[in-house]
Amino acid sequence: MKNYSTEKLRNVCLLGHGGSGKTTLAEAMLFNTGVLDRFGKVPDGTTTTDYDPEEIKRKFTINTAMAPCEWKENKINVIDTPGFFDFVGEVKQAIRVAESAIILLPAKGGVAVGTEKSWAFAKDHGLSRIFYISKMDEENANYFEVFEQLLNNFGSGVVAFQIPIIENEKFTGVVDIINKKAKKFDKDKLIDIEIPSNLTNKVEELWEGLKEALAETDEDLMEKYFSGEEFTAEEIKKGLRTGISEGTIIPVFCGSAINNEGVKLLMDSVVDYLPSPENIKSFKARKVGSEDEIELKPAENEPLSALVFKTIADPFVGKISLFRVYSGTIKTDTLVYNSTTEKTEKVSQLFILRGKKQTTTDKLTAGDIGGVAKMQSANTNDTLCDPSRPVMLDKIIFPEPAITLAIEPKSKGDEDKIGAGLQRMQDEDPTFKVALNTETRQTLISGIGEQHLDVIVSKMKAKFGIGVNLIDPKVPFRETIRKKVKTEGKHKKQSGGHGQFGHVWIEFEPGDTEDLSFEEKIFGGSVPRQYFPAVEKGLRESILKGVLAGYPVVNLKATLVDGSYHPVDSSEMAFKIAASLAYKKGMAEASPALLEPIMHVEVYVPDSYMGDIIGDLNKRRGRILGMNPQDGGIQQIVAEAPQSEMFKYATDLRSMTQGRGYFKEWFERYEEVPPLTSQKIIEDAKKNLTDDDDNE
Repeated sequence: MKNYSTEKLRNVCLLGHGGSGKTTLAEAMLFNTGVLDRFGKVPDGTTTTDYDPEEIKRKFTINTAMAPCEWKENKINVIDTPGFFDFVGEVKQAIRVAESAIILLPAKGGVAVGTEKSWAFAKDHGLSRIFYISKMDEENANYFEVFEQLLNNFGSGVVAFQIPIIENEKFTGVVDIINKKAKKFDKDKLIDIEIPSNLTNKVEELWEGLKEALAETDEDLMEKYFSGEEFTAEEIKKGLRTGISEGTIIPVFCGSAINNEGVKLLMDSVVDYLPSPENIKSFKARKVGSEDEIELKPAENEPLSALVFKTIADPFVGKISLFRVYSGTIKTDTLVYNSTTEKTEKVSQLFILRGKKQTTTDKLTAGDIGGVAKMQSANTNDTLCDPSRPVMLDKIIFPEPAITLAIEPKSKGDEDKIGAGLQRMQDEDPTFKVALNTETRQTLISGIGEQHLDVIVSKMKAKFGIGVNLIDPKVPFRETIRKKVKTEGKHKKQSGGHGQFGHVWIEFEPGDTEDLSFEEKIFGGSVPRQYFPAVEKGLRESILKGVLAGYPVVNLKATLVDGSYHPVDSSEMAFKIAASLAYKKGMAEASPALLEPIMHVEVYVPDSYMGDIIGDLNKRRGRILGMNPQDGGIQQIVAEAPQSEMFKYATDLRSMTQGRGYFKEWFERYEEVPPLTSQKIIEDAKKNLTDDDDNE
C-alpha cells in the first residue's frame, strides 16, 4: 500500500448494535478494493477483522480491528468495532481516532439500543455521521419504516441519500436522491435504469427535504432556495460536505453487505462527502510539564504527535501498539519521545495492520493509522512525539468496570502463571482491572459485564494455557460490640523453673475510630508500665478475628484498668496472652454485632424504567436517597445498598433496561447486618471454618 497525503485519508469507524452487519460491511469494502480474493463470512469464521479465536468461536466482534483499503485514489481506514456493550472500551478506542462514523442498523428491526449509544458516542466526540440501513436482502426488510424511526429518534437532520428499489419483494437496486438516478444491481456491476414510476413522487419529496437541509449550510444557498433557483452540482457537493462535517446533515444509505449490493456507492460517498483529517483545521494538546494548551495542525511538515490508542498482546510477536498520527510524519528507525512515560525509544519497524496481517511501510503521515511492535515503554493512551516538542494529547476516557468477580486456578501450581497472564490481559484492555484483596486472599478481576470477564477467562486458557474459575468475591464483613463490659484475663502456668503469670482487667466499649483505641488507667502499679505494650499487642493480634464469624473487629475501645503481676513469673508473653483471654470473654459479653460494607450507588436510566429500578434496589436491601433529572430524559437514582447484594447488578441492570441503564458505585461505610441475614452469614462462616479444618 502506497503512502497517502493527509487530504487523501478517511478514518471511518463502523458502529451499531450487535448483529447489525459491521464486520460484513468491512469485508465487502475490502473485497471491492481487491485486497481479498474471497469474501469471508462471520458464521464461517473467515472474515478479516474477526480473526481472534474467541471471535471465531463466538461469531461476534470482540476487538476493534483495522481494515484499511484504497478507493478512488484515497485511503479509507475502516475501523470495525464490537456491538455488544461489554466491549465498549474497544468502541471508545475507535471513536477517538476517527473523524467519521457509519452507524449500521438492520432494515428489519431498525433503531436499537446500540444505535442510540453509537449516535451518542459519535455526537459527543464530534464525528460526522452516516446511517447505513443494512440487510436489505432479508425477508420483511422495511427501509421506510426504519427511516421514519431515524427521523423520530435523531431529528430532521437525518436525510435520505438513497432509497431502495424493491421488485417482487427483492432488493434489486437503489435510487440516488442527489443525482435523481436509479441503479440496478447486476452481479458486480451497476446498471443505470429509469426511476420506477412508483418512486418518482417519493424521490421528489425527499429531494425537497435534502435541498432544505443544504440551504441551511450556507447563506447564499438559503437565498437561492427561497428564490426558487436550482443549486449547481458544485454547490450541492460543497454544501453536503459542510453539513455532514458540521453534523447538521446525517445521510441515510442502504444496501446488503453480504450480497455486496450498494457497498460501492457507500464507499464513493465516504470519499466524496466525509471529512479527511486535513478538514479538522487544528486540535489541542498540552505542553509537557505545564497546563498550557497549544494548537497542533494535521500537517506532514509539523513536529510529530501520535496517540497509542490500542495495545494487542500477541503471544508470538509480543506487544503491538496501534497509533494514530495527529501531526507530522513518523518514519522507521527514528527516535520518538513518549511524553507519558518520559522515555525515548526507537521505532524499529512500522506497519499497517489489516485484521491480523501486517504490511510494512517506511512512514506514516498526519492523519494515518499504523502499528509498531515491541515498543517497551508504549501503552494505550501514551503520546509519542518529537523529542524537541514534547506534548500530551487528550487521552481516551474509558468506562469504569461495573462487575467484580474472584478468580481461582483450576489446577494447583498455576497461581504464578495467573498473575503474568492477567497482567498481559490488563495491558491489552484498559477496561479490565486486576486487584489482590489481601484480607480475603482472593484475586479479583473487574470488567464491564459478565460476558467481558468470560472472554478474558477464555483468552487466558487459549493464550497462556491457564484454566480458571470465576466465583463471587468474599464480602469483607467486620465485627464490633454494642455495649460496655469489664472482663478479666488471667494467664497462670507453673511447670518447673520459671512459671508464667499475667493478670488484667480490661474495659471494652464501642469506639469512635475504625482502628483499636487503647488506653490505660492503672493506679498503684498493679500492672507495671513495661507490660502495657504487651497488653496492647495482645489485643491488636486478637481483633484480627471476631468471636461471631472470625471477621476483623472495628470501632473498639479497650482500657486497661487493673490487674496483678508476679515479680518472677510475669513476662510480656504472659500479659499478651492474658489480654487475648480478656478479649475473647469481653467480646462475647459485649453484645457483638456483624457489620457489612455499604455502597453508594448512582443509577442512570431513562424515565420509563424508574419504577422497576427502584423496586429492584428495595429488594436488594437498598435505600433510595434521592432522584435527580438529567439531560435527555435520563434520571439519576441515588441510593445505598449492601455490597453483598450488588455483585451481579451490572448484568441485572442491563437486562431490566435493555442496555440503556448504567451505574457507578463506591464504598461508603460499614453498617450493622439485619439479624436474619447476620445469622446466615455466621452459620456459613462457621461451616467454612469446619470445612477448612477437615481439609487440613
